[in-house]
Amino acid sequence: MLSLETDVKYIKGVGEARAKLFAKLGITTLRDLITNFPRAYDDRTVIKRIRDLVDGERVCVWATVATVPKYSHIRRGLDLIKVRVVDEINTMNITFFNQSYVKEQLIPGESYIFYGKVTGQPGRPEMTNPVFEREGVETLTGRIVPIYHSTAGLYQNVIRKCVSQGLRECGDRLPNPLPDKVQIENNLAQSRFSYENIHFPKSYEALELARKRLIFEEFFVLSCALSIFRERKGEKKGYPMNPPDLSQFTSRLPYSLTGAQKRAIDDAFSDMSGQRPMSRLIQGDVGSGKTVIAAACCWNAAKNGYQAAFMAPTEILAEQHYATLRDMLEPLGIRTELLVGGQTAKVKRTVLENLKFGLTQVIVGTHALISKDVEYNNLGLVIADEQHRFGVSQRAALTEKGESPHVLVMSATPIPRTLALIVYGDLDVSVIDEMPPGRQKVDTFAVGEGMRNRIYAFMRKQVSQGHQVFVVCPAVEENEEIQDNIKSAKEYAKELSQQIFPDLSVGLVHGKMKPKEKNDVMSRFVSGDINILVATTVIEVGVDVPNATLMVVENGDRFGLSQLHQLRGRVGRGKSKSYCVIFEGAGGDKARERLKVMCSTNDGFKIAEEDLKLRGPGDFFGSRQHGLPEMRIASFATDMDVLVSAREAAEKVLKTDPELSSKENQMLRKSIEKLIRDNEGTLN
Repeated sequence: MLSLETDVKYIKGVGEARAKLFAKLGITTLRDLITNFPRAYDDRTVIKRIRDLVDGERVCVWATVATVPKYSHIRRGLDLIKVRVVDEINTMNITFFNQSYVKEQLIPGESYIFYGKVTGQPGRPEMTNPVFEREGVETLTGRIVPIYHSTAGLYQNVIRKCVSQGLRECGDRLPNPLPDKVQIENNLAQSRFSYENIHFPKSYEALELARKRLIFEEFFVLSCALSIFRERKGEKKGYPMNPPDLSQFTSRLPYSLTGAQKRAIDDAFSDMSGQRPMSRLIQGDVGSGKTVIAAACCWNAAKNGYQAAFMAPTEILAEQHYATLRDMLEPLGIRTELLVGGQTAKVKRTVLENLKFGLTQVIVGTHALISKDVEYNNLGLVIADEQHRFGVSQRAALTEKGESPHVLVMSATPIPRTLALIVYGDLDVSVIDEMPPGRQKVDTFAVGEGMRNRIYAFMRKQVSQGHQVFVVCPAVEENEEIQDNIKSAKEYAKELSQQIFPDLSVGLVHGKMKPKEKNDVMSRFVSGDINILVATTVIEVGVDVPNATLMVVENGDRFGLSQLHQLRGRVGRGKSKSYCVIFEGAGGDKARERLKVMCSTNDGFKIAEEDLKLRGPGDFFGSRQHGLPEMRIASFATDMDVLVSAREAAEKVLKTDPELSSKENQMLRKSIEKLIRDNEGTLN
């Protein structure tokens, strides 16, 4: 028996050459090989007679070779083998391209099972390059066959044989981190059964039992790892802060806080008064009033003699937050300053000096806040807005500017709560689930191309009433997209300004522009100089233009629902009635069904649940930004019910054995340590 960490090249049937091909798939050890689960399965359990074949289906057919396979050399690089097969009544022609060895393998008078796609005229079926084997073998046919991710030169048959050999080599050393008690309480299959049936299922029932066990196991280990990782982080000593009388802060606000805002502030103040550093996520829909919670926390830090740093993903957003926080905090005697890349050297120098010597109590900025030349006098609180737009390393770099400061992260991207508990495993979660009074509901419509002229007329009407319009495109330039009919921001802005609305002011903003250019355009839009702003998703987060009452989204099929919800949140921020119009694009009925969700609700959490089912967590967090290891079999999109059970089981085990020191938890402990070690730069 081999160790799970044995180099894959030592497994019988692999060797040096194939090991290099496996390495391209990230498979370097025996463990990697057996946990490289199939991406799909071919159902080859149904075996039909020739007369029952249907054009276009992939199916197994039983037949006897009736003729000697005929070889033809067509030209260089193209050989054909043609053969006729029969059952008791009907015949079928089979063609093989560039598989001359088939001539020796198909013996007239012998019976085989052929698996492939049926083509040809009714009553005259054909197959091209089918998989085949002798009747009764049932290695490639007559069963459920796994399909793996592959690479050039590494064929499915080879991968299957290597995996099968790998399972044999493991013996009783298969990964098995689940304690027996957890396995029994959750009615889960044994480890050996699960590995054999995930790779080579005896039936669909066996496959489902195997999947359930392995998905549960993956979520269970992840939940344990995050809890332990969080405990380790919690061992750091924080800055205990005495909560001031909140009424001193709220009495200066021109509005009353909602119950959800008060609860979130209470949660944060309670955390900040403890010995451990606060690690809290404030999650609320667009317009739910998260900034006032951040302001209250900054006020708390300043009242206790500490500095607060507020990091936003863009300069535009940083400037807006700065203006908001300054208006709230400076009347309370708290000096607030801005630090962004676009400032002059002289302004930056002054800001940095004030920060270093403690004259500035609250600093708002972009990633400029984590530059090497930025020194803090006494950093006690770090706030990151739109957390999913920062890499975990950026958040960590900001916290390292102090000695274990309190951390508050905010997100307007609604995330289903269970997913948030996993994704932000090192954070407590406060959800703001009610909107401030007066927040507008945005009427949303998904329309086809036939409505374009009416929408143009509606855009003109909004402008004539003194309002402004956003138009969002999925691409910056035409050559970014191969598909036809994709609206590009540059070309479309030109078309709108020159042909459709030559009498109106049309602006353009996109991610490829220099920060100063973007800021200039956005400033003109905010001040009302621009009537219609054509943009890419650069305006998705945070831009506050109360006078904008219409959001038009082109090619709606190119966006995730959560992204569309964020875009819709750019309007409805003032007192006037607001609208969102989404052109369906070329997505057909599927896109139309998806967009119905947008039209039926303004609840970001309901939309997030639907988006999670449709697109998975990538749409929420971007690639590798979410601080999670890659899942081998579990899916955050489809396996949420298993995630809940696994998390509960993990909490139960850690409650009775926090150090995982008992004998039955040793395999679990090793799996967790490996997960944390392998993802040291991710779980942060």
